[in-house]
Amino acid sequence: MLTIPAHAILLDMDGTLVDSDAVVDRLMGRWASAHGLDVDTVLRMSHGRQGHEVMAELLPDRPAEENLADNEELLAAEISDTDGIVEIPGAARLLAALVDVPHALVTSATLPLAQARMTAAGLVVPDVAVTADDVTESKPSPRGFLRAAEILGVDPTRCVVFEDSRAGIAAGLAAGATVIGVGEDVAGYGADHTVADLTSVHFDGESVQIHLIDR
Repeated sequence: MLTIPAHAILLDMDGTLVDSDAVVDRLMGRWASAHGLDVDTVLRMSHGRQGHEVMAELLPDRPAEENLADNEELLAAEISDTDGIVEIPGAARLLAALVDVPHALVTSATLPLAQARMTAAGLVVPDVAVTADDVTESKPSPRGFLRAAEILGVDPTRCVVFEDSRAGIAAGLAAGATVIGVGEDVAGYGADHTVADLTSVHFDGESVQIHLIDR
């Protein structure tokens, strides 16, 4: 057991609180196939990032307007398609423990998409939610985490970030926070500590207590 002092908790959504892999794989996989791209590559690059930014990297000669249009269509489809979405084990219990503690959702999803996925997983969106609607750069830029810390009135270096993606972990570290990687696949992403899922996490009001995958 490791205890980490925390003045605020900043939480990613997809892969951290919500398992939305079924939807993302289905819709982004369909988009990748339609454009003759390797599905696994597209899914790997998309995790934790805004879709139009990934499209721009994959199709550098394509007009930005087309990427934005495709991204809007995907967002609309993702909001309505919640089949297979479930909570990451321990997410509901952790959010309940944070009800009187400064905390925020920080996600590359839009607010309507975050609301749809959190609701589908049986979770409540925190009062403070920094989404794709609030920042101009998605992860690995630290802007989302810095904005959340600013809203909460807490120094970013006193925040603990929970993330599951390489881009998200990089963003949390760039913000100066302590970063806990969530999931069996986060080894090598550079997080300060890693846990298998959120059942390994406890919060006593002043500090995060975690059972580590590794030390």
